[in-house]
Amino acid sequence: MKSVAVYCGSSSGTNPLYTQQAHEMGRILAERNITLVYGGGRVGLMGTVADSALQHGGKVIGVIPDFLAAKEVEHRGLTELHIVKSMHERKLLMADLAEGFVAMPGGYGTLEELFEVLTWGQLGLHRKAVGVLNVDGYYNHLLRALDHMADESLLRRENRHQLLSDPTPNGLLDKMLAYVPVTLEKWLTPSTT
Repeated sequence: MKSVAVYCGSSSGTNPLYTQQAHEMGRILAERNITLVYGGGRVGLMGTVADSALQHGGKVIGVIPDFLAAKEVEHRGLTELHIVKSMHERKLLMADLAEGFVAMPGGYGTLEELFEVLTWGQLGLHRKAVGVLNVDGYYNHLLRALDHMADESLLRRENRHQLLSDPTPNGLLDKMLAYVPVTLEKWLTPSTT
């Protein structure tokens, strides 16, 4: 795994552990020689993870839509910065550039990006590892909700296990490196709908 897309907040949140783990994630990606692909901003957790990767000699590729770049929130010190026309183009380019995906604490945008790559994996559009950095239990409720979906047979158990989780960057990256994707046949038929 030579590159990882990291999705996270454009805010830092209230828990100082989020910023601490963003620093840690950037450092570890740099030390492991894994390129950081992210949303291109200089603010919040996204700016922190990028700054840390750069400070530790890592390669960082940002992808930001032009309407955000116009507000001058883009990070101007990156290895590469791609300015694109839309959020859709941003997500597609990030997915193409990344060999794995990590969601750190964030809001709607983070969840939307996470669930899109999970859905693409479920549909067989990629076979890349997807994980959440569960800092201080941030994603505990979400993980329980996914377990409930599987218990209710609205999410296949195999697809539930497609989302990896760990509270530490090293632990999560190790799980991602060991990830073996499953190939499933479509499970819905006219008789089951």
